[in-house]
Amino acid sequence: EVQLQASGGGLVQTGGSLRLSCAASGFSFLGYAIGWFRQAPGKEREGISCINFNDNSTFYDDSVKDRFDISTDVAKNTVYLQMNSLKPEDTAVYHCAADPIPTGCFSLVGYWGQGTLVTVSS
Repeated sequence: EVQLQASGGGLVQTGGSLRLSCAASGFSFLGYAIGWFRQAPGKEREGISCINFNDNSTFYDDSVKDRFDISTDVAKNTVYLQMNSLKPEDTAVYHCAADPIPTGCFSLVGYWGQGTLVTVSS
């Protein structure tokens, strides 16, 4: 059975840090681009970071650049999102998605995982 599960969310104060995990089972991340999305209440979903396993290239939206870091543990088939200097506007449900490399990051044609809630208090 194919599963993609995001975890690691929680409540944190402004300026704090969290590390999210995106774990896959039933398939290997190799051959995929793994993207992190978030959706805040009343707002559209946005893709904020991605790693392409074809060349290990990474992408960060301007809203999270220099604060968030995406990394991988191939042996664990897991992608992490280290989130530092968190702000109240980072409050959202965070999801990860695995899209076939030919389609690229954020294409949403592959697998989509259950999200994890991040709440940043002011």
